[in-house]
Amino acid sequence: MKPPLKIRPLTEGERQQLEDALHATDAFALRRAQYLLASARGLVPHQIAATYGGSQQNVRNVIRAFNAHGLECLTSQSRRPKTVRPLLEGAQLERLQHLLHQSPRTFGKKQSIWSQSLLAEVAYEEGLTDQTVSYETIRKALLRLGANWKRAKHWITSPDPQYALKKSGENA
Repeated sequence: MKPPLKIRPLTEGERQQLEDALHATDAFALRRAQYLLASARGLVPHQIAATYGGSQQNVRNVIRAFNAHGLECLTSQSRRPKTVRPLLEGAQLERLQHLLHQSPRTFGKKQSIWSQSLLAEVAYEEGLTDQTVSYETIRKALLRLGANWKRAKHWITSPDPQYALKKSGENA
């Protein structure tokens, strides 16, 4: 069995900064300082979580962050992802555009007009994505294609041979 996770021995300067953080207005720094000082007193993560609230895993994460980065762990870091890559790009976008120019009925759907959620469903079924994506992902992909969703009616066509004639209003 592994020994309980504890912080490394504190220097006097680190202990002072942690105690100062107990009077901070920043709740993030306050809670982390409480966890670290409790660990320095010999409490283990499940005791710290029970005393100060939070989960045992969160206490472990704070202790590991302190052991790796020191007092830097008291400041909140950005939660944004380091890199962001669109789920649909390149050849997948071209295939998506090709799908748009076909009727959903071609893919066994009951509708004759695309919706973004229906397009997401068909994109997954056709192997464009590894997972079902949200309509927001589809919306952003359409923006990258330069397609305006509201203009879809201009390039949607009917299989009816008289469609063009009926659409122009010249049938008599």
